[in-house]
Parts: sequence; C-alpha cells; structure tokens
Amino acid sequence: MATTAESRLAESSRVQTASPETSGEREMKRRHRFQVATYLGPIMFVQVLFVLAPLSFILMFSVLKTGPYGNIVFELTLENYRNLLDTGYATVFFKSIYYALQTNFVCILLSYPLAYYIARYGGRWKASLLLLIVIPSWTAYIIRLYALKTILGSNGLINNFLIDLGVIQLPIQFLYTSYAVSAGLVYTWLPFMVLPLYAALEGLDSSLWEAAKDLGATPVRRFFRVTLPLTRGGLLAGTLLVFIPSLGDWLVPHLLGGSKFMMAGTLVAHKFTAAGDIPGGSCLAAALAFVLLLLIYFVIRFGGRESLEQAL
Repeated sequence: MATTAESRLAESSRVQTASPETSGEREMKRRHRFQVATYLGPIMFVQVLFVLAPLSFILMFSVLKTGPYGNIVFELTLENYRNLLDTGYATVFFKSIYYALQTNFVCILLSYPLAYYIARYGGRWKASLLLLIVIPSWTAYIIRLYALKTILGSNGLINNFLIDLGVIQLPIQFLYTSYAVSAGLVYTWLPFMVLPLYAALEGLDSSLWEAAKDLGATPVRRFFRVTLPLTRGGLLAGTLLVFIPSLGDWLVPHLLGGSKFMMAGTLVAHKFTAAGDIPGGSCLAAALAFVLLLLIYFVIRFGGRESLEQAL
C-alpha cells in the first residue's frame, strides 16, 4: 500500500512538473500556426481565387449542355467528354503535344550551350548576357509576335535580304506554315529554358569538371557523366516552364499559323469565342489541364522533387 501511495505521489509530482512545459509547447504551436497562416494565407487566397475557383467553374460547365442559341442549359451530361474521342479533337491534341515536345527539344539544344557558356566563361559579363536574354520578355507578348510576323512576311527582313543577295527571285512563304509556328514557340519560350539551366550550371563546382578531365574523360563523356546528371533539376524545371505554355499556346498558332492551323489552345479559344460553346470549350480546357497535371506528376515522380526545388 505504501508503495502504491508513493508511486501515485511521484506520478502527480511529474504531472505538475511537466504542466508548464506542456503549456509552453502549446503556446509555441499556437504561434507557429499563426505564423504559417500569416505567411501562407495571402498565397492560398490568391491560389483559390485565381486557380482553384476558375478550374472549379470550368469543371462545372464541362458537364453542362449547350442550348440551340449558344446558351448554357443546366442539365448534367457527359456528352462533351464523349466528343473528345472524336478523331478531329484527338488529332488536334496529338498535334499540340507534338509541337510542345518539339519546342521543348529545340529549346534544350539551344539553351544548354548558351547557359553553359555564360556560367563557365561569362565572367564579369554574366549579368549583361542574362539581361540580353531576359530583355525581350519585357516587351508585350503580342508585340513580339507581330514583330516576328513582320520579319517572316513576304516583304519582311528575311525575304528582302535573300532577294538582295540574289539567292531567290520570289519571296518564300514563311508565314502560315508549321515552320513559322515552331519558330514562334521557340522564340517565345526559349528564355524559360535558359534561366533554369543557367542556375543549375552556376551551382556546379568547377572542380568536378577538372577532376573528370584529369581522369581522362572526353568532353562528351564529361557532359553525360557529370554535367547532365547534376543539372537534371534545371532541365526538368525548364521542361515544365516550356512544355506547359507551349501546349496551351493559342496566340502563336493564330498569328503565325493562320486560321487553318489548329492547336489545343486555339481550339479552346475558338469554342469559347467564335462557336459560343462554353461547355465544349470548358471540357477541352479540363482535358488539357488534366494532361498538364499528369505531366507535372511524372516529372516530380521520376525526376525527383529535391532536384526541382534546387533548380526553382
């Protein structure tokens, strides 16, 4: 009995001793939650207002019907999603994926040497060289595309230059072709590949290249065994920043490809504006968003979240 009383007394004393720590820990947790809410609250508000809410409306409209005069009929249906299996829609989606992949591949080929040169040999001119890459992005998107359209036109800079040299007699039709669309996509989104690759290359220790060289590795072997694996995060980040807007771009195909050149973004814009089919356009937009979310998942799943966080 005495032993039981002593154990109870010791237990009560431990509880009384631990109570100030428990209240202090609760206060710290309360402060931590307040700080998290203060820091993340505005960001979450913006995300909900400008991302989640529009996506919710798009998903809601995608399961509704279109009336005979373009009005929205509030009746649930999956007809819009069944129409996605139509051959025309599938062709447009696969064409958009093809051009987005092509744009991403060309941007990688152009960006790696450029970012490598700036990171390794830029010296005191690094900031100036990066500024030259970023400056075009300060100009309005549509103005840059109209400038490119003027350059590629029948009376544009390229055709006039070739005619003056005597290379051609008649202007070449650059505009309203797939080549013009590819050039416009690469021109528009190239800086978004250069900057993540530069950040990844700038963070590499130069002694790694020197060690690989001392061990007898050729430049090609150094690239594939040292540079490429260690800059994977920058490559994946650049891929996301280039592939996603290229897949949903509608202004480049519209201005440089003409009315006959259709991509996924152009088709969505056509459904919302010209056709007045808001449920159909919402369904296409939801499918496009699903493809992009799937891409982001696979990049994070197989590329690694840590490498992306380091690059971004």
